[in-house]
Amino acid sequence: MPLRAQSYLNLALCILLWASIPVASKKILAELSNLQMLFWSTVFSVAALAALVVAQGKIPILKCYRLPSILRLSWLGFLGAFLYYILLYGAFARTSAAEGFILAYTWPIMVSALAVPLLGERMTPARLTAVVTSFFGVVVIVTRGRLVELSLTSLPGNLMALCGAFVFALFSVQGKRIGHDLTVAAFVYFVAALVCAAIAMAFVGFTPLPPTRIWGWILYNGLLVNGISYLFWFKALQHGDTFVVSNLLYLTPALSLLFVRLFLDEPVHASALFGLLFIVAGILLQSWQKISGLAPGKDKRY
Repeated sequence: MPLRAQSYLNLALCILLWASIPVASKKILAELSNLQMLFWSTVFSVAALAALVVAQGKIPILKCYRLPSILRLSWLGFLGAFLYYILLYGAFARTSAAEGFILAYTWPIMVSALAVPLLGERMTPARLTAVVTSFFGVVVIVTRGRLVELSLTSLPGNLMALCGAFVFALFSVQGKRIGHDLTVAAFVYFVAALVCAAIAMAFVGFTPLPPTRIWGWILYNGLLVNGISYLFWFKALQHGDTFVVSNLLYLTPALSLLFVRLFLDEPVHASALFGLLFIVAGILLQSWQKISGLAPGKDKRY
Protein backbone atom coordinates (compact mmCIF):
# COMPACT_ATOMS: atom_id res chain seq x y z
CA MET A 1 0.00 0.00 0.00
CA PRO A 2 1.43 3.45 -0.91
CA LEU A 3 2.59 5.59 2.01
CA ARG A 4 -0.01 8.28 1.24
CA ALA A 5 -2.80 5.67 1.34
CA GLN A 6 -1.44 4.33 4.64
CA SER A 7 -1.53 7.88 5.98
CA TYR A 8 -5.23 8.31 5.30
CA LEU A 9 -6.02 4.82 6.61
CA ASN A 10 -4.34 5.78 9.89
CA LEU A 11 -6.26 9.06 9.90
CA ALA A 12 -9.55 7.20 9.42
CA LEU A 13 -8.75 4.98 12.41
CA CYS A 14 -7.86 8.05 14.46
CA ILE A 15 -11.12 9.80 13.57
CA LEU A 16 -13.14 6.69 14.46
CA LEU A 17 -11.47 6.46 17.87
CA TRP A 18 -11.69 10.15 18.73
CA ALA A 19 -15.31 10.34 17.59
CA SER A 20 -16.13 7.71 20.21
CA ILE A 21 -14.85 9.91 23.07
CA PRO A 22 -18.34 11.12 24.06
CA VAL A 23 -19.71 7.56 24.18
CA ALA A 24 -16.82 6.13 26.22
CA SER A 25 -16.86 9.15 28.54
CA LYS A 26 -20.58 8.96 29.24
CA LYS A 27 -20.35 5.22 29.97
CA ILE A 28 -17.49 5.70 32.44
CA LEU A 29 -18.82 8.90 34.01
CA ALA A 30 -22.00 7.07 34.98
CA GLU A 31 -19.85 5.38 37.65
CA LEU A 32 -16.80 7.61 38.22
CA SER A 33 -15.98 11.29 38.64
CA ASN A 34 -14.09 13.10 35.90
CA LEU A 35 -10.89 12.94 38.00
CA GLN A 36 -11.25 9.21 38.63
CA MET A 37 -11.90 8.57 34.96
CA LEU A 38 -8.82 10.55 33.98
CA PHE A 39 -6.61 8.76 36.50
CA TRP A 40 -7.54 5.22 35.49
CA SER A 41 -7.56 6.02 31.77
CA THR A 42 -4.15 7.69 31.98
CA VAL A 43 -2.64 4.64 33.68
CA PHE A 44 -3.35 2.65 30.53
CA SER A 45 -2.42 5.53 28.22
CA VAL A 46 1.05 5.64 29.80
CA ALA A 47 1.35 1.87 29.45
CA ALA A 48 0.37 2.00 25.77
CA LEU A 49 2.73 4.86 24.92
CA ALA A 50 5.58 3.29 26.92
CA ALA A 51 5.17 0.12 24.86
CA LEU A 52 5.20 2.27 21.73
CA VAL A 53 8.42 4.05 22.77
CA VAL A 54 10.10 0.69 23.46
CA ALA A 55 8.82 -0.90 20.23
CA GLN A 56 10.14 2.01 18.17
CA GLY A 57 13.54 1.88 19.92
CA LYS A 58 13.25 5.44 21.20
CA ILE A 59 14.42 4.94 24.79
CA PRO A 60 17.86 6.42 23.92
CA ILE A 61 16.08 9.57 22.70
CA LEU A 62 14.23 9.84 26.00
CA LYS A 63 17.46 9.39 27.98
CA CYS A 64 19.04 12.32 26.12
CA TYR A 65 16.44 14.83 27.34
CA ARG A 66 17.74 17.37 29.86
CA LEU A 67 15.78 18.67 32.83
CA PRO A 68 14.62 21.90 31.07
CA SER A 69 13.17 19.85 28.21
CA ILE A 70 11.45 17.45 30.62
CA LEU A 71 9.96 20.36 32.56
CA ARG A 72 8.70 22.04 29.40
CA LEU A 73 7.14 18.80 28.15
CA SER A 74 5.64 18.22 31.59
CA TRP A 75 4.03 21.67 31.54
CA LEU A 76 2.53 20.89 28.15
CA GLY A 77 1.38 17.52 29.50
CA PHE A 78 -0.34 19.29 32.40
CA LEU A 79 -2.22 21.45 29.91
CA GLY A 80 -3.01 19.00 27.11
CA ALA A 81 -3.26 15.64 28.87
CA PHE A 82 -4.46 16.59 32.37
CA LEU A 83 -6.30 19.90 32.62
CA TYR A 84 -7.89 19.53 29.17
CA TYR A 85 -9.33 16.11 29.99
CA ILE A 86 -10.48 17.19 33.45
CA LEU A 87 -12.51 19.94 31.79
CA LEU A 88 -13.69 17.75 28.91
CA TYR A 89 -14.85 14.90 31.14
CA GLY A 90 -16.36 17.41 33.54
CA ALA A 91 -18.31 18.87 30.63
CA PHE A 92 -19.60 15.44 29.62
CA ALA A 93 -20.77 14.88 33.19
CA ARG A 94 -22.85 18.06 33.08
CA THR A 95 -24.09 18.48 29.52
CA SER A 96 -25.08 16.31 26.61
CA ALA A 97 -22.35 14.33 24.87
CA ALA A 98 -23.13 15.97 21.52
CA GLU A 99 -23.00 19.57 22.76
CA GLY A 100 -19.93 19.03 24.93
CA PHE A 101 -17.90 17.42 22.17
CA ILE A 102 -18.83 19.94 19.49
CA LEU A 103 -17.95 22.85 21.77
CA ALA A 104 -14.67 21.16 22.73
CA TYR A 105 -13.80 21.04 19.02
CA THR A 106 -13.74 24.83 18.77
CA TRP A 107 -10.05 24.63 19.75
CA PRO A 108 -8.81 25.14 16.13
CA ILE A 109 -10.48 28.54 16.08
CA MET A 110 -8.98 29.39 19.47
CA VAL A 111 -5.57 28.35 18.14
CA SER A 112 -6.04 30.91 15.38
CA ALA A 113 -6.91 33.63 17.92
CA LEU A 114 -4.10 32.76 20.38
CA ALA A 115 -1.52 32.69 17.60
CA VAL A 116 -1.85 36.47 17.32
CA PRO A 117 -0.54 37.43 20.81
CA LEU A 118 1.60 34.33 21.45
CA LEU A 119 3.16 33.66 18.05
CA GLY A 120 3.02 37.16 16.60
CA GLU A 121 0.77 36.16 13.70
CA ARG A 122 -1.42 38.78 12.07
CA MET A 123 -5.21 38.91 12.56
CA THR A 124 -6.35 39.16 8.95
CA PRO A 125 -9.92 40.04 7.92
CA ALA A 126 -10.42 36.42 6.79
CA ARG A 127 -9.25 35.08 10.15
CA LEU A 128 -11.47 37.55 12.05
CA THR A 129 -14.48 36.56 9.93
CA ALA A 130 -13.72 32.90 10.64
CA VAL A 131 -13.55 33.49 14.39
CA VAL A 132 -16.84 35.41 14.40
CA THR A 133 -18.56 32.76 12.26
CA SER A 134 -17.49 29.92 14.53
CA PHE A 135 -18.32 31.94 17.64
CA PHE A 136 -21.87 32.35 16.32
CA GLY A 137 -22.03 28.56 15.99
CA VAL A 138 -20.95 28.23 19.61
CA VAL A 139 -23.67 30.66 20.72
CA VAL A 140 -26.28 28.65 18.81
CA ILE A 141 -25.23 25.44 20.56
CA VAL A 142 -24.99 26.95 24.05
CA THR A 143 -28.43 28.58 23.78
CA ARG A 144 -29.90 25.63 21.83
CA GLY A 145 -31.03 28.04 19.16
CA ARG A 146 -32.75 30.43 21.56
CA LEU A 147 -30.42 33.32 20.90
CA VAL A 148 -32.34 35.78 23.07
CA GLU A 149 -33.07 33.30 25.87
CA LEU A 150 -29.97 31.90 27.57
CA SER A 151 -30.85 28.47 28.99
CA LEU A 152 -28.91 27.69 32.18
CA THR A 153 -29.70 23.95 32.09
CA SER A 154 -26.36 22.92 30.61
CA LEU A 155 -24.46 26.20 30.79
CA PRO A 156 -21.86 24.98 33.36
CA GLY A 157 -21.05 21.96 31.21
CA ASN A 158 -20.90 24.01 28.04
CA LEU A 159 -18.56 26.52 29.69
CA MET A 160 -16.30 23.68 30.85
CA ALA A 161 -16.16 22.36 27.28
CA LEU A 162 -15.20 25.82 25.99
CA CYS A 163 -12.58 26.22 28.73
CA GLY A 164 -11.23 22.83 27.73
CA ALA A 165 -11.03 23.98 24.12
CA PHE A 166 -9.11 27.07 25.23
CA VAL A 167 -6.66 24.95 27.27
CA PHE A 168 -6.07 22.56 24.35
CA ALA A 169 -5.56 25.52 22.02
CA LEU A 170 -2.99 26.96 24.43
CA PHE A 171 -1.31 23.55 24.57
CA SER A 172 -1.25 23.39 20.76
CA VAL A 173 0.17 26.89 20.30
CA GLN A 174 2.88 26.42 22.93
CA GLY A 175 3.77 23.00 21.56
CA LYS A 176 3.87 24.14 17.94
CA ARG A 177 7.63 24.73 17.95
CA ILE A 178 8.63 22.14 20.50
CA GLY A 179 11.05 20.31 18.19
CA HIS A 180 11.00 16.97 20.06
CA ASP A 181 10.20 13.46 18.84
CA LEU A 182 6.41 13.30 18.83
CA THR A 183 6.07 9.79 20.25
CA VAL A 184 8.49 10.43 23.11
CA ALA A 185 6.87 13.82 23.77
CA ALA A 186 3.42 12.19 23.96
CA PHE A 187 4.77 9.66 26.46
CA VAL A 188 6.13 12.45 28.68
CA TYR A 189 2.82 14.34 28.36
CA PHE A 190 0.85 11.41 29.75
CA VAL A 191 3.40 10.58 32.45
CA ALA A 192 3.08 14.19 33.65
CA ALA A 193 -0.72 13.90 33.47
CA LEU A 194 -0.62 10.69 35.50
CA VAL A 195 1.49 12.36 38.19
CA CYS A 196 -0.93 15.32 38.33
CA ALA A 197 -3.95 12.99 38.47
CA ALA A 198 -2.36 10.90 41.23
CA ILE A 199 -1.62 14.03 43.30
CA ALA A 200 -5.18 15.27 42.80
CA MET A 201 -6.57 11.85 43.75
CA ALA A 202 -4.45 11.88 46.91
CA PHE A 203 -6.06 15.17 47.95
CA VAL A 204 -9.65 14.06 47.32
CA GLY A 205 -9.04 10.51 48.51
CA PHE A 206 -8.44 7.37 46.50
CA THR A 207 -11.52 5.23 45.97
CA PRO A 208 -11.83 1.46 45.48
CA LEU A 209 -11.26 -0.01 42.05
CA PRO A 210 -13.92 0.94 39.47
CA PRO A 211 -16.83 -1.48 39.02
CA THR A 212 -16.03 -4.40 36.73
CA ARG A 213 -18.86 -3.42 34.36
CA ILE A 214 -16.94 -0.36 33.14
CA TRP A 215 -13.42 -1.78 33.01
CA GLY A 216 -13.87 -2.53 29.32
CA TRP A 217 -14.65 1.12 28.62
CA ILE A 218 -11.72 2.30 30.78
CA LEU A 219 -9.33 0.00 28.91
CA TYR A 220 -10.76 1.14 25.58
CA ASN A 221 -10.48 4.80 26.52
CA GLY A 222 -6.99 4.55 28.03
CA LEU A 223 -5.34 2.16 25.58
CA LEU A 224 -6.96 3.20 22.32
CA VAL A 225 -8.69 6.59 22.51
CA ASN A 226 -5.97 8.35 24.55
CA GLY A 227 -3.06 6.01 23.80
CA ILE A 228 -2.75 4.09 20.54
CA SER A 229 -4.66 6.80 18.68
CA TYR A 230 -1.45 8.85 18.94
CA LEU A 231 0.28 6.20 16.84
CA PHE A 232 -2.36 6.54 14.13
CA TRP A 233 -2.20 10.34 14.36
CA PHE A 234 1.57 10.54 14.07
CA LYS A 235 1.64 8.09 11.16
CA ALA A 236 -1.07 10.08 9.40
CA LEU A 237 1.02 13.25 9.74
CA GLN A 238 4.24 11.49 8.76
CA HIS A 239 3.29 10.54 5.22
CA GLY A 240 0.15 12.56 4.49
CA ASP A 241 -0.51 16.10 3.37
CA THR A 242 -0.45 17.93 6.70
CA PHE A 243 -3.07 20.47 5.68
CA VAL A 244 -5.50 17.85 4.30
CA VAL A 245 -4.97 15.56 7.30
CA SER A 246 -5.59 18.38 9.78
CA ASN A 247 -8.78 19.52 8.10
CA LEU A 248 -10.21 16.03 7.61
CA LEU A 249 -9.88 15.67 11.37
CA TYR A 250 -12.88 17.98 11.70
CA LEU A 251 -15.08 15.13 10.50
CA THR A 252 -14.68 13.86 14.08
CA PRO A 253 -17.45 15.89 15.79
CA ALA A 254 -19.85 15.16 12.92
CA LEU A 255 -19.23 11.41 13.25
CA SER A 256 -19.51 11.67 17.03
CA LEU A 257 -23.13 12.86 16.63
CA LEU A 258 -23.93 9.56 14.90
CA PHE A 259 -22.23 7.56 17.66
CA VAL A 260 -24.09 9.51 20.34
CA ARG A 261 -27.41 8.76 18.66
CA LEU A 262 -26.63 5.07 18.14
CA PHE A 263 -24.93 4.11 21.41
CA LEU A 264 -26.24 6.60 23.97
CA ASP A 265 -29.71 7.14 22.54
CA GLU A 266 -29.37 10.84 23.32
CA PRO A 267 -31.35 13.24 21.16
CA VAL A 268 -29.21 15.33 18.85
CA HIS A 269 -30.81 18.76 18.80
CA ALA A 270 -31.15 20.57 15.50
CA SER A 271 -29.37 23.52 17.11
CA ALA A 272 -26.27 21.32 17.62
CA LEU A 273 -26.21 20.41 13.91
CA PHE A 274 -26.82 24.03 12.91
CA GLY A 275 -24.10 25.31 15.22
CA LEU A 276 -21.69 22.64 13.96
CA LEU A 277 -22.18 23.92 10.41
CA PHE A 278 -21.11 27.42 11.47
CA ILE A 279 -18.10 26.10 13.40
CA VAL A 280 -16.94 24.05 10.40
CA ALA A 281 -17.57 27.03 8.12
CA GLY A 282 -15.33 29.15 10.34
CA ILE A 283 -12.59 26.52 10.21
CA LEU A 284 -12.80 26.40 6.40
CA LEU A 285 -12.78 30.19 6.18
CA GLN A 286 -9.58 30.49 8.17
CA SER A 287 -8.07 27.74 6.01
CA TRP A 288 -9.08 29.25 2.67
CA GLN A 289 -5.94 31.32 2.33
CA LYS A 290 -3.83 28.19 2.68
CA ILE A 291 -6.02 26.32 0.19
CA SER A 292 -5.77 29.07 -2.44
CA GLY A 293 -2.04 29.45 -1.81
CA LEU A 294 -1.19 25.86 -2.64
CA ALA A 295 0.40 25.81 -6.07
CA PRO A 296 0.09 22.61 -8.16
CA GLY A 297 3.13 20.38 -8.07
CA LYS A 298 4.54 21.82 -4.83
CA ASP A 299 5.07 19.91 -1.64
CA LYS A 300 2.06 20.82 0.47
CA ARG A 301 3.42 19.73 3.81
CA TYR A 302 4.29 22.46 6.26
